Amino acid sequence: MKRLYRSTTDRQIAGVCGGLGEMFSIDPTLVRLAFVFITIVTGLLPMVLTYGIAWIIIPQNTHGQGPYVETR
Repeated sequence: MKRLYRSTTDRQIAGVCGGLGEMFSIDPTLVRLAFVFITIVTGLLPMVLTYGIAWIIIPQNTHGQGPYVETR
């Protein structure tokens, strides 16, 4: 089972989009572009709140074992 962590290497603000990109094995730039597009379409406040909440609840990867850790 994969666990989501904020990226420590591929980050622009807090590493949320980088962590999502690493977890799903896609380019984090695509995640960032999707985030910006959704922000423009839905308005600024919902996505900024979503990002802020994700920043708070997703732990930072301090294990040094890659983008995510496999758990059993």
